[in-house]
Amino acid sequence: MSRGNYTEGKRQRDADKARKKRDKAQRRAMRRERGPGGEEFTTAEEITGDLPSSEEALRTMQARASAPRAAATIPCRLFVGGLSWDTSEETLRKAFEPHGPIADAVILKDRATGKSRGFGFVTMQNRKDATKAIDALNGSELDGRSLVVNVATAR
Repeated sequence: MSRGNYTEGKRQRDADKARKKRDKAQRRAMRRERGPGGEEFTTAEEITGDLPSSEEALRTMQARASAPRAAATIPCRLFVGGLSWDTSEETLRKAFEPHGPIADAVILKDRATGKSRGFGFVTMQNRKDATKAIDALNGSELDGRSLVVNVATAR
């Protein structure tokens, strides 16, 4: 490969680097010319920019305060153990739906056989609904098996 055979990106980076170096040298020269006592003057408009008036800012704040706020829902992942091998994700979802909206329902399967491993996870969209579901479904029966339902923890 011969010298000077650079890609366009390399040339652009080198040009940017050289431009920055020239700009820095110009700024340094301007500071030297100004000397130690040289002060820069700025106007209030330069500092504040395009800020709203105090009346406009107050109206905006009042409008935001009067707007109805919805509490952010915090999802909660539940561990569901003791599942029958015949239980499907749809059956699991239907069992939890009466207790609140569900984001996700998953049953873990064996990689080799593809059969259920007997447990899964349900993600409720709201923590309050998750506690209701735990109280209602822990120890209950689904597809002939007693369920174990509690909050999922990290490994």
